[in-house]
Amino acid sequence: MHALSDNLGRPVRLYLTEGQRSDFKGADVLLKDLPKAETLIGDRGYDSNKIRTMLAKQEVTPCIPPKKNRKETINYCKATYKARHRVENLFAKLKDWRRIATRYDRCAHTFRSAVYLAATIIFWL
Repeated sequence: MHALSDNLGRPVRLYLTEGQRSDFKGADVLLKDLPKAETLIGDRGYDSNKIRTMLAKQEVTPCIPPKKNRKETINYCKATYKARHRVENLFAKLKDWRRIATRYDRCAHTFRSAVYLAATIIFWL
């Protein structure tokens, strides 16, 4: 599951992909037309040149640490990156729902519906 949150850690966009799919392939859909933002904080799984150029076109500054196997080093603001815990807290709130934490539903569309319902409630609480 991929999530885009605002600066308060509330869910803005959610996208569900297969478990074996890489992070940056799911990010293409999520990051196509971002809401107004200055910075995007992501984990190492989102470190790719394609994502960085997509963000540059939208005039969004990426705060993504480079992968360990990246040949060129890319600097990122470690103080800004510490705010990434808000997204992790969003996933923790989603997983408070047993149905989501255990992936109770067999069909992806039913699971996605449960995630959207939980995210709607989390957004307004």
